[in-house]
Amino acid sequence: MSPLAAAAQDKPAPISESEVRTHIAILASDDFEGRAPGTSGETKTLDYLAKTWASYGLVSGTNDAATPWFQPVPLVERKPYAHRFSAMRGSRTIRIDSDAVILASKDTQGQARGEPLFVGYGVAADGTLNADVAGRIVIMLSAEPKFEGAAKLPSRREREKLLAEAGAAAVLLTAPDGMSWGAVRSALGSGSMRRASDDAAPPISGLLRADALKALLRPAGLSPAAAMRQAGEPGFAPVSLPVTLDLAATTSVRAFDSHNVIAKLPGARPGSGAILLLGHWDHFGICRSEEAEDRICNGAVDNASGMAVLLTIAERLARSAEMGAPLDRDVYFMGTTAEERGLLGAYHFADNPNVPLDQILVALNVDTVAIAPKGAPVAIVGRGETGLDEIVDSIAIAAGRTVETGTEANAFIRRQDGWALAAKGVKSIMAGGSFADMALLQAFLTTVYHQPEDELTDATPLGGAADDANLHVDLVRHFADEAKYTPAATGD
Repeated sequence: MSPLAAAAQDKPAPISESEVRTHIAILASDDFEGRAPGTSGETKTLDYLAKTWASYGLVSGTNDAATPWFQPVPLVERKPYAHRFSAMRGSRTIRIDSDAVILASKDTQGQARGEPLFVGYGVAADGTLNADVAGRIVIMLSAEPKFEGAAKLPSRREREKLLAEAGAAAVLLTAPDGMSWGAVRSALGSGSMRRASDDAAPPISGLLRADALKALLRPAGLSPAAAMRQAGEPGFAPVSLPVTLDLAATTSVRAFDSHNVIAKLPGARPGSGAILLLGHWDHFGICRSEEAEDRICNGAVDNASGMAVLLTIAERLARSAEMGAPLDRDVYFMGTTAEERGLLGAYHFADNPNVPLDQILVALNVDTVAIAPKGAPVAIVGRGETGLDEIVDSIAIAAGRTVETGTEANAFIRRQDGWALAAKGVKSIMAGGSFADMALLQAFLTTVYHQPEDELTDATPLGGAADDANLHVDLVRHFADEAKYTPAATGD
């Protein structure tokens, strides 16, 4: 056999759109009921992922014979059933649409009453709380803190936890940027979740729609734009709003185990480090009432598409190994739970890793890939953060892709599973076409995102997803090759 023929034999054909579509069609089908953690949809999803990886020749990646394939993630779920919200200025009622507020209690019932304190981002430029919040109803911006010259500051979830631990009676957040209120209500209507090991929550938690925030700020002479601007200024002092809020909520509380699913493609040189590919398998399950025509949030794009890509990547790499081109390093594939509820599965893995974190040389997160068309440029969520940009760009260009070198995609760096690992020092990136065109991405985020309409159709663009699958095959081949990549090569 000639060298060229041997080279062709050990490199299977590129991943096709039809291969990606096949897996999405199964994972996003009504039979999987939207893949909510702690439901029969989880059981079906985990079974499909583990059995498919095993059929390709992968083995359990938990490295624990007692719990093969599945890493338990203890969670606490809260589903709001009813709430009461009223706002008064003196003896006058402030009219706020009841649909503009969402409340839930930490225990089955909770209440709070008093004058709210607008704390901006909740923290000062050094990351510490900017006010004494004990016993107070707190209103906080959910956007990431923006202080000129400040180092990385706590995430929204971390800031909310700080406020709860400091004794806040209630924490009301502004609605997340870039999401429709319908998507927000859909997400919270399916319940909020926390890790059982990190269940710090105030007695009352809530979200405020933009018009509700505006109505509460007005008595203090503030507009939302002015409040956000002042919150980012050095020396910002929280503002007491001359309003009396009366809050009450009834909530169901359930503790249960969900699971990360982890597979491994063993490398030829054990001990040489590992590469981790991850994506979240979960979505919002049955997210509409019985009266709704379509009750299931299937999550075809977010993130059945990402899991489909992970499955196809595993198949190609395993087939290459069978053809005589094994990788040097172990490659792990992980489907995380409860990403939609705050990266909970990823955080649990980061705190309880099945492979030592210092052995994970690179983590590649794959999420929401069925947005971009074939041939879309490659953007990196995490550009400038890891020292890996040049490698990723060169591999993308070699594959015939152009590269988006801007950092606009970094706005999503804390909204994806790789962040949980990056916070522990693991080099983590998310590379692909979906984050190269912000207008295209925002069109998805403000329409079908987290809605029953996120379904697989004939119009779902899978060209970019197939491109990204093939890009990740090339990335793994590079990072898993001792001769091509060592940590020292990137300045570690």
